[in-house]
Amino acid sequence: MALPALATLDELAAWMQQDRDELPEGAALVLDTASAIVRSEARQRFTRGTTTVALAPRDQVVTLPQRPVVAVELVRAGGRELRADEYRLWRDELWLAGSYGSAVVTYSHGYVTVPADVRAIVLTLAGRVLTNPSDLRQESVGAVNVTYAAETIGASLAQIERDALARYRPRAAVVQLGRGRPW
Repeated sequence: MALPALATLDELAAWMQQDRDELPEGAALVLDTASAIVRSEARQRFTRGTTTVALAPRDQVVTLPQRPVVAVELVRAGGRELRADEYRLWRDELWLAGSYGSAVVTYSHGYVTVPADVRAIVLTLAGRVLTNPSDLRQESVGAVNVTYAAETIGASLAQIERDALARYRPRAAVVQLGRGRPW
């Protein structure tokens, strides 16, 4: 199933200070591609959806990879469906009452609207591709000479954009001493 673009053609036109009908024919494809690149870097879908994952609990805690977690719909562990009183959800962590080798969790997640900083990165990347579709480093026409920055070459993210998306990536497991259970 294809995920929707993280920005609209109207937003792209406004971002590029153009009318929508002035956008190139492939603008929708560029938005889809920019959205896929951003999702891959952040390892997040951002849009609302439901996911089923099989994960190994660590100290009876399962960290759900897609955020923000909206609701847990089903938890299977130990060969059975767990009752709601056998687990607790805290942010993106599912705390299990018992010890299990693995857990299968179905949960809903995502933002109602795409975060503004994520949308800005998608629009900036799409704008770069549409502004310089031939990946030129420099071009001259008569007395006019234009040099593009290295970041404008190709459909890739600049380091500052990758750094901004890092906050959305799933966290690594961290062991905390003295952490109490929510029971």
